[in-house]
Amino acid sequence: MEIKLFDSELKVMDVLWKEGVLTAKQLAGILKEQVGWNKNTTYTVIKKCIEKGAIERMEPNFQCRATLVKEQVQQQEAEELVNKIFDGSVDLLFASLLNKKSLSPEEIKRLKQLVNELE
Repeated sequence: MEIKLFDSELKVMDVLWKEGVLTAKQLAGILKEQVGWNKNTTYTVIKKCIEKGAIERMEPNFQCRATLVKEQVQQQEAEELVNKIFDGSVDLLFASLLNKKSLSPEEIKRLKQLVNELE
């Protein structure tokens, strides 16, 4: 099942992926520090994530736990980017990225290893 998360929801999920289970209050404190959100904003975004099934609410104390794995969301977002911007062409995405950035020898080595593993 594919769950579409918006940027604000990804901010909440990112904190949960890093920290594990947190109360809504703890989440609100972290996001106030990181992005300047007030408590109501954070609670609204948490509620949307719960409705989508991305976060599970547990008691006591309104504890929140991510139900999606970060890698699953990364894969979904990457596929959406490739389909939306590069007409489904992964090689066009890589060509675009590689044209704008000079890679270190270590990064080139890792990319070659990834390609070799796919063959």
